[in-house]
Amino acid sequence: MKDQQILAILDHTLLKPTATLAETLQVCQEAWQWSAAAACIAPCFVSQAVAAFPDLNVCTVVGFPLGFVPTAVKIAEAQAAVAAGAREIDMVIQLSWVKERRFDWITAEIAAVKQAIEPAVLKVIIETCYWNEDEKIALCQCVAEGGGDYIKTSTGFGPAGANLADISLFKRYLPQNVKIKAAGGIRTLDSLHQFAAAGCHRIGSSNALALLIKKNEIMLK
Repeated sequence: MKDQQILAILDHTLLKPTATLAETLQVCQEAWQWSAAAACIAPCFVSQAVAAFPDLNVCTVVGFPLGFVPTAVKIAEAQAAVAAGAREIDMVIQLSWVKERRFDWITAEIAAVKQAIEPAVLKVIIETCYWNEDEKIALCQCVAEGGGDYIKTSTGFGPAGANLADISLFKRYLPQNVKIKAAGGIRTLDSLHQFAAAGCHRIGSSNALALLIKKNEIMLK
């Protein structure tokens, strides 16, 4: 896969706790300039980013990074972000419900958030590093039945990030209408190409764009 194709599926990301507005707008500038799929930024900066870059696909996070807030709060967060101009929402599931095997609750929460933000895109972060294979399979079903547009591997704040085995599992157990986003720990050009080749529809990374630019194989638009 060529670098331009990687850019077309890249969510250029800045979600570090100390991120400033100036840093966030720089990331948005880079995402726009290099035609990344989206800029994934903190919710507090969405309105400023949209005002500065009205043509940019702005993504933000909800229930991030632990997913512990009540469903009503996630709905309110997501609606506020969409009202501010975000086109995509990356939402963390309620992680404790997985260990309690309350998969019907997880499905219902996904459906409630998706319905609240339609037609905005909903990416559902399941934080794969915590789960065994059976739990991951059940979560694939939750995302599909709840109407999530994407399943996303990780927040980047857990003990581990994306791995190729999970992408393979997703492809086996998800219907074709549910897309896959890999994120967390994807820090080399080789890994970028591996995840893209594995069938990811999006890749979230904070340093991938810098790596691609450094190669100096892409022309500015």
